Amino acid sequence: MRLRFLGTGTSSGVPVIGCDCRVCTSTDPRDSRLRTSAALEFTDHTGEDRVILLDAGPDLRQQVLSAGLERCDAVLLTHNHVDHCFGLDELRRFNVMMGGPIEVFADKPTMKAIRRVYAHIFDRASLKQDSFIATLIPHEIEHYRTFELFGLEITPVTLLHGRVPIAGYRFAWAEGKAGSAGGVLPMAYCTDVSSIPPETWPHLNGLSVFVLDALRHRKHPTHFTLDQAESVADRVEADRTFYVHMSHDLPHEETDAELSDGRGLAFDGLDVD
Repeated sequence: MRLRFLGTGTSSGVPVIGCDCRVCTSTDPRDSRLRTSAALEFTDHTGEDRVILLDAGPDLRQQVLSAGLERCDAVLLTHNHVDHCFGLDELRRFNVMMGGPIEVFADKPTMKAIRRVYAHIFDRASLKQDSFIATLIPHEIEHYRTFELFGLEITPVTLLHGRVPIAGYRFAWAEGKAGSAGGVLPMAYCTDVSSIPPETWPHLNGLSVFVLDALRHRKHPTHFTLDQAESVADRVEADRTFYVHMSHDLPHEETDAELSDGRGLAFDGLDVD
């Protein structure tokens, strides 16, 4: 079982177009950040290798090639913003490699949005001619209603992205279905968050790995600052906490050195097992 960070940057990515700041011009590869997404790679209780993508942003093709991923069993979407779901077209290659459709899980608002944007995928019968497009099976999820997938218990939880409720996810092995070893689970994946509702806090207890939004130092209306993220991490007390969705305001080496033990900025290509 491992968590692979495919991208750790904010919606503009880093380097930012037209910016010559010290982070955007840095030679440290950890300062180059594609849009935030991740892959959970594991062997399930039946011995089958699995890959679950956490979001599918516009950098997905580049991320998959860099990571050398050759399968995708499912995609979990956190919300419908461009930097988190505008890579769904790229799943068509995985259809070829997997020899079948791919399941996509999202809450009602996100599912409604991707059905509109990707009508060619979800309303294939309306096309005037067939084409090389992704074949996806949509599953609408409900916040706080746990479902099982490949031996994992997955609980969607509510996060507030400004005034917009979006989905975070808690992962644990289902009872009697523990697959590959590793210290990743239980894990919570909480990107694009500026506030955590009271109902969500109990689902953040007892975590081995906690992935959390930490945009920059300056206050932002829809994302945690690094200080706010640190306060959340203090309360959650996960074994390991990794910050994502960073802007070019946070140089990796300098910022990472200031964090407490067991916490750090994630970076593109980081594997956690």
